[in-house]
Amino acid sequence: MILRLSEQLNIPLRERNVLLVASGYAPIFAERQLDAPALQQARQAVDLVLSAHEPYPALTIDRHWKMITANRVVPLMLAGAASSLLVPPINVLRLTLHPDGLAKQIANLPVWRAHLLERLTRQIDLTADPVLIDLMSELKSYPLTSRSQHFRSEERGEYAGVVVPLEIVVEDRMLAFFSTTTVFGTPLDITLSELALESFFPANAVTAEALRKLSPF
Repeated sequence: MILRLSEQLNIPLRERNVLLVASGYAPIFAERQLDAPALQQARQAVDLVLSAHEPYPALTIDRHWKMITANRVVPLMLAGAASSLLVPPINVLRLTLHPDGLAKQIANLPVWRAHLLERLTRQIDLTADPVLIDLMSELKSYPLTSRSQHFRSEERGEYAGVVVPLEIVVEDRMLAFFSTTTVFGTPLDITLSELALESFFPANAVTAEALRKLSPF
């Protein structure tokens, strides 16, 4: 009954274990390291997707938004961030919204910030994870400023009302992206279930052409 209810409510595997233990049962979902032999094929699949997405940026994150791996385009996007924010483990939300991170390059910072905080809120509602709660408090304390707000995308009509774009200035060029989040469809391992692949696609032809010129591969 517990597992059936958890499935219907889409409760994460980690929290399903908690419910099982609280009900007097043993936890049934294992948690392995990502480099464990049992997860080797899954890790190879992730690496394949990341590399195939070039010349567009893509990365994988864990449940606390720590970057696990990224394709070769991502470092090009992070060149303007302070080195202190790029020391592993890199927290992607902190890196994006910190005033010394990417925030100063994001032209539509209020919109993108609201989008990210909404996603984080949904995670907290599902998990009540204290690490995420602390992270939310930290992110909300950051000033809402951007040095790139004078940049405006001329192609906004291509995605207005369809997706929330990320408008970011890279090497004095306005780049516009929409993102997709991919997760494993039938995971039975906690680590695998909490792994998310974030892929960014050009939201207009100008961005697609700029990425082809920026990427050396």
